[in-house]
Amino acid sequence: MSPTERLLAGPPLDGRAEPLASHRARLGELPVVPAAEMIAALEAAGMLGRGGAGFPVGRKWRAIAEGSGRGTPVVVANGAEGEPESAKDRVLMAHRPHLVIDGALLAARTLGADRVELYVGREHSAAVQAVRAAVEERPAADRALLHLVEAPLGYVAGEATAVVHYVNAKDARPLATPPRMSERGVRNRPTLVQNVESLAQAALIARNGPDWFRERGRGADRGTALVTIAGPVRHEGVAEIDLGTPLAELVEFAGGLTGTPQAVLIGGYFGTWARIEDAWDVPLEPESLKAAGLAFGCGLVRLLDARACGVDYSARIMGFLAAGSAMQCGPCKYGLADLAGASGRVAAFGAKATDLIDIDRWTGLVTGRGACRHPDGAAQQMGTAMAVFEDDFASHAARGRCLAGGTRTGGRR
Repeated sequence: MSPTERLLAGPPLDGRAEPLASHRARLGELPVVPAAEMIAALEAAGMLGRGGAGFPVGRKWRAIAEGSGRGTPVVVANGAEGEPESAKDRVLMAHRPHLVIDGALLAARTLGADRVELYVGREHSAAVQAVRAAVEERPAADRALLHLVEAPLGYVAGEATAVVHYVNAKDARPLATPPRMSERGVRNRPTLVQNVESLAQAALIARNGPDWFRERGRGADRGTALVTIAGPVRHEGVAEIDLGTPLAELVEFAGGLTGTPQAVLIGGYFGTWARIEDAWDVPLEPESLKAAGLAFGCGLVRLLDARACGVDYSARIMGFLAAGSAMQCGPCKYGLADLAGASGRVAAFGAKATDLIDIDRWTGLVTGRGACRHPDGAAQQMGTAMAVFEDDFASHAARGRCLAGGTRTGGRR
């Protein structure tokens, strides 16, 4: 359904992975680019990481390259994708695994790494099978570098330090820093943890150059990006768009609306809610969204139908995030559990007198205090939900009535 394709260009997305012969016939061999030139190309492209944090990829690679005296680096291709409604990484790995592997090998060559960990969520069976088969298609020299790791279930299992912790000790809990992973990560060696879409983009930049990359994109943030659109549209799924494409155009690309959306969650469960009228014309790119108080995050765009209850939906997200935390520090173990409990009571028309006040207070208290950013992301989602669905939260709590149509004694919530 994508109007513009680079990452997804090639054979139809019909459930089969593109084999190595087709991949090479279409794109050619991965070129050998001198390390300094490759890092400069990534910086000139201005590509931001596609894993959610949006950190400049070239700067990340340079940090490891300039610390070469710390040991031989390791590259980790992060395809955990624990975000329940996002599908971009698993679609990319399931259909274009060799493009991801090209990017991982490119990073290894550029940084002088002797090991590449392909970290794929074990629940994404099609992606796991495609990556495993793609590794077997590769020449022996490539296979010696490539190691498939099936990431465990869990939202935090894809957080960068949790990835390193799992590869090292089979324990996918985030670690407090320092040291930075660019200094000491997998096997206590400098480690690049890079999202699989970012690596695939890097492989295309190696072939076509930074100017080619910057030909796409409508604003300050350049290139294309994979997004997942869900909700009342004709064709839910993954699309590749120019960064800066307005939400209205993405909906058009998805076949148009099948209902009347009231709000949109942009950026996934760590993202931000917005009223549909406030977000309809906002360009989908990190800089423009940030200026609007929103976040691009993992590229999930979830439209919420007017008949659905925003209080219930956001409370269920909070419950998921509380249950999916590492439970290793107070903000997650207690703060998110309390937020989930209070928002759940409000959603179910059983609010305590102080629940709305407590939700507002606790979202501020947990922010910035965790061992990782998990409580920050959860609080961001909850705080924006409270603002966007303010009237419905109040109606749930005070009157036992859902503005979307539910009641205390039954009906839709």
